[in-house]
Amino acid sequence: MSADINQTNKRAVWSLYNAIDHADDASLLAACRDYFHDDAPWFGPSPIDRVDGPDALVEQVFRPLRAAFSGLSRDTFILMGGPSNGRVDGKGDGAMWVGTTGVFRGEFVSPYLDIPPTGEAASLRFGEFMRFQDDRIVESYVIFDLLDLMEQAGVRVLPPSLGKPFIYPPPAAADGILLEQQDTEITAYSMDHTRRFIFAALNGYDEKDLTSMGMADYFHPDIAWYGPGGIGACLSFKDFQSQHQGPWLRAFPDRRVQNLTALIAEGVYSGGPGWAGVKGHHLGEFRGVPASNAALDINGLDFWKRDGEQYVENWVFVDMVHLFSQMGVDLMQQMRTAIITR
Repeated sequence: MSADINQTNKRAVWSLYNAIDHADDASLLAACRDYFHDDAPWFGPSPIDRVDGPDALVEQVFRPLRAAFSGLSRDTFILMGGPSNGRVDGKGDGAMWVGTTGVFRGEFVSPYLDIPPTGEAASLRFGEFMRFQDDRIVESYVIFDLLDLMEQAGVRVLPPSLGKPFIYPPPAAADGILLEQQDTEITAYSMDHTRRFIFAALNGYDEKDLTSMGMADYFHPDIAWYGPGGIGACLSFKDFQSQHQGPWLRAFPDRRVQNLTALIAEGVYSGGPGWAGVKGHHLGEFRGVPASNAALDINGLDFWKRDGEQYVENWVFVDMVHLFSQMGVDLMQQMRTAIITR
């Protein structure tokens, strides 16, 4: 039964995206009301944070996007779904989710959240997970990569990324839109594999030695790790360790993955959102910000693609504005007063 529900939910999201992307202003609200529960909360990136119900979603999310980006269109890279099993104890909650990631594209003609427009083509990365109940979306978790957009606008609020900026492609095999039902045994193994990776390997760090995590067992030597703006992409395991993993763990050595908001797998893909999905303390310098000793709740979401026993691609979102605010740094205010270098 869950397989049938999953197929229905995925096709509902595909239809929703099509309806939103082609709706005029008059029909946009009707399209959202058709798919979202009347009281569905939408948890987004800071400074948007949370809106409730389709009416507020249209007014506070979709209309501002359309005003900022002329000819706004969506390019979806991954669409997957399934029942969630994101608790540390392995007691799956059975809730049905659909996850997507890709980019919005358009001509950046008006400010977006005060980010200055370029007047040129720009892209806004998005990751989204939606929980379904009785054929309606009852909650969503979404991150827009605002720092990447700032960098496109020539506004630098952090030191240059250690990784490569502006890299966020679709799956190399162009196989991320899983509208057809996937092999159940492969799906089950992907879930087991990802749970071992998250709750054993990632949480196995001894706060001293990177190899204590056993990441080399899970990440292919040529993994493509597509990180958020402010961190950048790492296109090998060696680069991942030097450009992200090492700096991240020196800054937040006691960080630990918690119960996730959701974790789903389908075929060789897996992913999920975690609002306060990682907790820790800011105990070392990170991206130019000295240790504050502040306790951190880190909001993020991931998509992984597995090939055999290793991940070959990983699309990563972190709510960087929310993260830095807990470290005492207001990136949005810094953006408003920054010198545009474009």
